[in-house]
Amino acid sequence: MRDKRKEIIRDLLGDFAEEEDTEEDVSTREEDREVKRKPKKVISDSDDDAFKLDKIIKSPSKKKTKKIKKVSDVMKAEIIEEGLVPNYNVTIPSFSSQERQLFNEIREKLVEVAVTQDDFKVDEESFIGEVKQFLRARGVRDVDRLSAQISQEMLGYGKLDHMIKDDDLEEVMVIGTGSKVFVYHRKIGMMVTNVVFEDEAEIKAIIDVIARQVNRRIDQQTPILDARLKDGSRVNATIPPVSADGPTLTIRKFKKDPLTVIDLINYKTISSHLAGFLWVCTDGLGVKPCNAIIAGGTGSGKTTTMNTIAAFVPPRERIITIEDTLELQLPHSHVVRMETRPPNIEGKGELTMDTLVKNSLRQRPDRVIVGEVRGGEAITLFTALNTGHSGMGTLHSNTARETITRLVNQPMNVPNIMIPALDFIIMQQRMYRPEGGSLRRITEVAEVVGMEEGNVQLNRVFEWNNVTDKVEYVGIASQTLRDISELRGIGITEIEEEIEKRRLILEYMADNNIRSINEVGESINNYYRDPEGMLEQIL
Repeated sequence: MRDKRKEIIRDLLGDFAEEEDTEEDVSTREEDREVKRKPKKVISDSDDDAFKLDKIIKSPSKKKTKKIKKVSDVMKAEIIEEGLVPNYNVTIPSFSSQERQLFNEIREKLVEVAVTQDDFKVDEESFIGEVKQFLRARGVRDVDRLSAQISQEMLGYGKLDHMIKDDDLEEVMVIGTGSKVFVYHRKIGMMVTNVVFEDEAEIKAIIDVIARQVNRRIDQQTPILDARLKDGSRVNATIPPVSADGPTLTIRKFKKDPLTVIDLINYKTISSHLAGFLWVCTDGLGVKPCNAIIAGGTGSGKTTTMNTIAAFVPPRERIITIEDTLELQLPHSHVVRMETRPPNIEGKGELTMDTLVKNSLRQRPDRVIVGEVRGGEAITLFTALNTGHSGMGTLHSNTARETITRLVNQPMNVPNIMIPALDFIIMQQRMYRPEGGSLRRITEVAEVVGMEEGNVQLNRVFEWNNVTDKVEYVGIASQTLRDISELRGIGITEIEEEIEKRRLILEYMADNNIRSINEVGESINNYYRDPEGMLEQIL
């Protein structure tokens, strides 16, 4: 267990601690050699301070950790952990006058091809290959660098292309003209870059590219844009007069390799016991699938957790997801994904969350998953839960009790009598570390056990212990497990044994690094197909 904790800490902090230790050892050896050379010299405290400062200035090895990370074949990002806010420096593409002429010539040729084709799409790898051939024919020497820059300028996102392609970044934030772009690193935390947009038109051009990709628009009449990138990353953009300092752009990036329940176990966001418990409750042993709300603050990981829990849904079921921007990535074959749409310039054509939830109920869903519950769709969703459908969603709140309060008041207005259709409220929080970065933890799992004198009654089943940093079982008896046992005709002990079996499966997968979304989906399906056979395989 101690080795596992070390592995988790190493995964969260990277190799920075080891590098710092190494540099400290080097520093000590160099100081020892310096003393041996000059044994007779007496150094005062002030001289000693000046001497050390001089060493730091002259010796690059004494600087705080500097880490260079390769982002693409020819582009690099440099991370410098100095000062209160670490730096994330990228190579900003620039063209000489001759290179600009070649760039314009390539762009004109691409425009000619685009005009002649109705459905015009460009494959980036093929495009770079063609550009390299063109540059070699023109006698260009640094073909790799220039072809990457041209691709970045024409097909990518300009100065932001480096950051959007870096899977270690969680968010990219443009705060206006004349200000540096900020990024949030998954391990280090908030960082400032060397990228500055001096012209509003440059930011607006990137925003327009993103808007066109999802058939949306942003202008003076609709100065706010909610969109997504091709990889599913969430985008929010504003332009004046909404943002006074110029256009803003916030990109919440998705990992290329989505997190799974095994990752959350390794990161200690969720315990293997809680994961096994939620697996049994999500499945319902075929008689009573549970309904859940995952609640928490902004950026706490609600959608990621819902994505991992939804992976426990049996493969025989039909799932319909409804989101403002498509984010969920489920390892299921029978999934219908729907996305809301804002009104057009005439104020028509809007598709709200409530409209899509109502429509989903006509599509024979086994599960309805709502990306974020915040308005009138809450009543529609709870109506569905009260009429035999199963579902889950996310909601912004800080505690389980506050979640109930938000549901029964404006603007959701879910009647109290409908709330018991909900089985669990899963609370998740994001906590910041003093050394930088953040942790995400499921802090509470509360069970809705009914009504008493008009008030919703909650039973806390799991709770995060901040001393041991573990999610612990604190419930005396789970109402959901009792309901499953009665409907299935088995005892609570048998259900607890089933939870333990699934816990063993998940721990085996964590120990053997079976963690990709496809591997986890396949393992879950294999257990549904032959549970005894899979247990024999791992034991």
